[in-house]
Amino acid sequence: MLAAKVILDQGIAVEGVNFYTGFCVEGHTHAIREKHRAQPKRNNALWVAEQLGIKLHIIDVIDEYKDVLLNPKHGYGANLNPCLDCKVFMVGKAVELCASNTTGLLDEHDFDFIITGEVIGQRPKSQRRETMPLIARESGADDRLLRPLCAKHLPETLPEREGWVDRSKLFDFHGRNRKPQIELAQNLGFSDWSQPAGGCCFLTDAKYSAKLSDLWRAQGSRDYELDDIMLLKVGRHLRPVADWKLIIGREHGENQYLEGYRKQFVTLRPLSHKGPLCLVDGKASAADLHLAARILARYSQGRDATEVTVSISQPDGACEQLTVVPLRPEEISPDWHVGA
Repeated sequence: MLAAKVILDQGIAVEGVNFYTGFCVEGHTHAIREKHRAQPKRNNALWVAEQLGIKLHIIDVIDEYKDVLLNPKHGYGANLNPCLDCKVFMVGKAVELCASNTTGLLDEHDFDFIITGEVIGQRPKSQRRETMPLIARESGADDRLLRPLCAKHLPETLPEREGWVDRSKLFDFHGRNRKPQIELAQNLGFSDWSQPAGGCCFLTDAKYSAKLSDLWRAQGSRDYELDDIMLLKVGRHLRPVADWKLIIGREHGENQYLEGYRKQFVTLRPLSHKGPLCLVDGKASAADLHLAARILARYSQGRDATEVTVSISQPDGACEQLTVVPLRPEEISPDWHVGA
């Protein structure tokens, strides 16, 4: 938001590009959980574009992003976040869009350079002094990549040398402290902005990364489909056996979301007592489903009952009922909890 505004104020046309990888924190998950439901819902990229009065292009890169995540040249951060490769990829995609006359997206203007909101030292993996030139070089942007917020700490770029951008009106921010950015935002007339820290990618989250690693181990390959990574964002995940796991809704909103997968997974729900919906992900035998029903009963309101009746529905619609004894707390191994 700040980088775009600084360039707009120099009389330069700016359009935004937002890449959707499937791992974005913003999106449907904010509308599912009860604790988030009362909070204002907004896609911050769209909201920022509206504040700035600029066009925004939202680009789906889910399939292309797989190689970035699975084979990061520069490795991962603290979890499964390929931050440096991700930045190279996204800047490179922006270069492609600017150069392409076939996308139908960015052909209304003849774009000359790319800007980002990067600040030296702000992120430990991708925003270090030594990685700034690496991103520019490996993305193909070279000196057409301008970082307005920390430009004075970096060599002049083509837009500055050509006089398209007045370098004296750019900034020298650095480090983790966001106070200079907040002060600039206020000076530019902004009274609201998205949370400046914490990241916007599930791959930076240790619990989510543990679930993704577990998925890869279970299926025997490092791959994923969109449904896989969406389901990792929802519910309580328990793996009592290597071949299968349970995804148990933690509240009404999650149960409603999991309903959408009842034709893809074996589905369990308690009948005799109120309780959550549960998906069985993997190959489960009759004995496995009996254990799954006992686990689900433990998470229902019948957890202290002598018996709980559970329905087991197959994806083809076939259904059976089991009456089981709820699993006792001491029978649930802490090792079953994935990403706990």
